[in-house]
Amino acid sequence: MQPIPARARAAGPDGGRLKEVETLLSISRMVAAMETVDEVLRTLVEIVARETDSERGSLFLNDPQTGELYSRIALGDHSREIRILNNSGIAGHVFTQGEGLIIHEPYKDPRFNAAVDEQTGFKTRNILCAPVRTVRGDVIGVCQALNKKKGRFTARDMGFMEAMTTQAAVALQSTQLVENVKRERAREMQFLDVVSDVTSEIDLNTLLQKVMFEATRMLKAERSTLFINDDKTNELFSRVAQGDAGIGEIRLPNHLGIAGAVFTSGKSVNIPHAYADLRFNPSFDKRTGYFTRSMLAVPVINKDGKCIGVTQILNKRGGPFTEEDESRLKAFTAQVSIALENAKLFDDVTNMRNYNQSMLESMSNGVITLDGEGVIVTSNNAGLRILKVTELIGKKTKEFFDGANAWILDTIGRVNETKEQVVMMDVDLAVPDGKVSVNLTVLPLISTEGQAKKLGTLLMIEDVSDAKRMKSTMSRYIDPGIAEKLMAAGQDVMGGKESVATILFSDIRSFTTLTEELGPQGTVTMLNEYFTLMVDCIVKEEGMLDKFIGDAVMAAFGVPLAHGDDEDRAVRASIGMLTELEMWNKTRATQGKKPVHIGIGLNTDNIVSGNIGSPKRMNYTLIGDGVNLAARLESACKQYHAKLLISEYTKAKLKGTYRMREVDHVVVKGKTEPVGVWEVLDFYAPEKFPNLMDVVNFFREGISLYRQGNWDKAVRLFGEALKANPNDHLSQTYIERCDYLKAHPPKDWTGVWVMKEK
Repeated sequence: MQPIPARARAAGPDGGRLKEVETLLSISRMVAAMETVDEVLRTLVEIVARETDSERGSLFLNDPQTGELYSRIALGDHSREIRILNNSGIAGHVFTQGEGLIIHEPYKDPRFNAAVDEQTGFKTRNILCAPVRTVRGDVIGVCQALNKKKGRFTARDMGFMEAMTTQAAVALQSTQLVENVKRERAREMQFLDVVSDVTSEIDLNTLLQKVMFEATRMLKAERSTLFINDDKTNELFSRVAQGDAGIGEIRLPNHLGIAGAVFTSGKSVNIPHAYADLRFNPSFDKRTGYFTRSMLAVPVINKDGKCIGVTQILNKRGGPFTEEDESRLKAFTAQVSIALENAKLFDDVTNMRNYNQSMLESMSNGVITLDGEGVIVTSNNAGLRILKVTELIGKKTKEFFDGANAWILDTIGRVNETKEQVVMMDVDLAVPDGKVSVNLTVLPLISTEGQAKKLGTLLMIEDVSDAKRMKSTMSRYIDPGIAEKLMAAGQDVMGGKESVATILFSDIRSFTTLTEELGPQGTVTMLNEYFTLMVDCIVKEEGMLDKFIGDAVMAAFGVPLAHGDDEDRAVRASIGMLTELEMWNKTRATQGKKPVHIGIGLNTDNIVSGNIGSPKRMNYTLIGDGVNLAARLESACKQYHAKLLISEYTKAKLKGTYRMREVDHVVVKGKTEPVGVWEVLDFYAPEKFPNLMDVVNFFREGISLYRQGNWDKAVRLFGEALKANPNDHLSQTYIERCDYLKAHPPKDWTGVWVMKEK
């Protein structure tokens, strides 16, 4: 059979079909010569639009990693990448079902998305949509033609479109594969460059910033945070979250939240919707005004397989994080983990060096180090001050310690030979303007790695000149604060001085019974332990320990140096004494020993302080009515079954808030004017004093009625206080007092109780 001429084919009944065959062969030749996906897409879209006689055409390829259909080129006014979910709309239906669709009235079809027309201004009248299949039948995309120029799309149009896309499918797959290989190669090269740049950084803050920036950019996210575990505190910390520079360092327990879950499990977490996950803590969003949509968190694993931190990425642009994102982030953090450990180690060493330097500079003793050749390497300011020189570093000890100080060289030599420290007490050291008395300690510096290798020598010089020796001696007998003031002021402070102070008296209850059971040695041991605890509480609040009177302690707050809150310091010290005593008693109980109980009295008043005694023996002490009242209040603790009583004068000057109740208006022994007495209750644990505030409230109302002479109502309220705490002995005391007053009505009742005992 002779071949039909082209004109005859076009005119004959099979001319249209032959033309389609020629077109398909032409498509095969054209796309086979193309190298990029963009070229293939552009060419196919043009041919589809022309051959189907439509206004627009588009070709979507499937992205299996994101579950999206994407198109690089679309005919018309817009030329950009379009992405849609591969199961939505007309295109999504055709892709998932693998069957073409001809839709003559799109706006009546529920699968049609009219929002695209609204955004572009284009009016879709009809649609031809066919799956793009490979020769093996796999659907790799969707081809679409819009608005047939004449008439409607037909089944023949559908068949021709499917044939065209099948012809081009091989080229599409090939160009996609080549493009993916090039993209992956470029990405890997970029990845290696990023890792090389990041791992070259040693400063921890800069490294954290670089890692977060690169992780954010690499995964096309909005923000990222790199948490490092702090082994000392069991916390995950980040100096600055990328995008949240105003927050500063973030710290959280390493087992809480999503970061904690990743750290403890060592497994990644990929959350497409953060607020739907119960592990997500929205508090940071509330603090910053940021809204977290999606989150990817992966553990940072070091070369030993140990988790050292967590990298957290937020809000990927264009959809949720994928498995590829997770793999890339894991690979990235694995590469930078060594750099992170090195940077953290460097940061720790730097902090330790700065700490040691600050500590050395704050010392009053001189510290000088020498290298193995006897050259001075370091010296703190105290060393320069004691030796009265301006520069030491770089000098040789043979040249510096010569003449009268040559004995120091002999000591250094002896230490180097024996590798044992030498301590020399109260020796004379020659300085430019004379001599200074010092305690000298010479220590060998030995390496702790491998064999004991000598690194150098350390000299510690303590200035023990006359003034310092005197202060040290005086501090054994009187409070160091007084000693310092006496030394600074000389004779001016030796005489009497009037000032306002808060006096503290404390005494052990049933001390005689304790001493009989303990014996002399046991009593001394017990008192030493007890006084150590009590004095520490007083000194902590900068109080002055005046004296020990047998088992009693007398202290003052406000002398010799006054503070703006001496009354509060006295109350805090008293609360601390009772709290420490409670813990000490628990220890004694485990040892089969009896508990020790005390009473404390506080009063604020004008007192006279000064050195009192004879020329041969003097004692710095306090005298005055204010001192006596504090002692009376300490004694009154027994009658009121209290542990800490303060006068109304102390209460009036308190700046802090404490749990307390008014105990009584009382005239103490030797006085005629009543004084308000208050009980402080802050040292009580809940189990020791249940329903404390209920008791305080009932007691306050009861004592008010008591002062009015309304004994019956007062008894009822004191009874309510006892119901709240059956061990409230003070309420029981007032019930007994009311019963007595009912039986013996007083004349001219004023609510004041007169104490018969000291």
